[in-house]
Amino acid sequence: MPSGPPECRPVRDRPTCLLIGRTLNNVTGMSSSVQRKRIRKSPAARRAEIVEKAAEIALSEGLECLTLRRIGEELDVRPGLVSHYFPSTEELVAEAFGSAATAELDALLPPAEPTGDEGPGTDSATERLAAFFARTSGPAWNDISRLWINARHLTRYRPSLRDRVARQEDAWRGRLAALVEDGVARGEFHTREDPSVVAVQILVVLDGLGADGGADADTLPPAVARMAVTWAERELGLERGALGPYP
Repeated sequence: MPSGPPECRPVRDRPTCLLIGRTLNNVTGMSSSVQRKRIRKSPAARRAEIVEKAAEIALSEGLECLTLRRIGEELDVRPGLVSHYFPSTEELVAEAFGSAATAELDALLPPAEPTGDEGPGTDSATERLAAFFARTSGPAWNDISRLWINARHLTRYRPSLRDRVARQEDAWRGRLAALVEDGVARGEFHTREDPSVVAVQILVVLDGLGADGGADADTLPPAVARMAVTWAERELGLERGALGPYP
């Protein structure tokens, strides 16, 4: 029988406490290793994650708050990883605005349903336009209105952002003009103006209300807050209240 100290005995005779101690050390080491391990994302997924976070900050805090370091801290990654996808803050700001503006456009004025064998989508042009105006109030609209004001201000000295704002303006006008054109084709709308002109006029009124009212329709008198709706009903030959209830 071995006569040395317990810790020097063969493995089969080692004290349980010594074995447990080593086991715990191994488990602790394994746990630490697992915690440190990061899931490697694809380049597309990582880029999308960065843009999503940047758009979120842009909507809630403003485009000036976007920096590569800030995004890195929010995502718990090194700023160098962010700069790998966006070498400059200017590029990130432009992409964040474009992403936020596109998402809000799709939420506020979804694309028309494709025309099938049974004809156009079930919602009439009047219903879709009324739904758009209904969505142009509340927190979501306030956020996007502030973002547009913010972006247009910064375009004076940010060329990348200026280009993105122009592209988004075209997208918004095009989507709204297509809706007006659809309403004219269906015989729901009657206007002497080109649909693209009507679209611009509607957006100009909404932009003006956002700027004058601090991008918060709740602070405006009801009759003023409804100016865009009232004008659209008159311009499109619709009955009073066709695009939303009067105050």
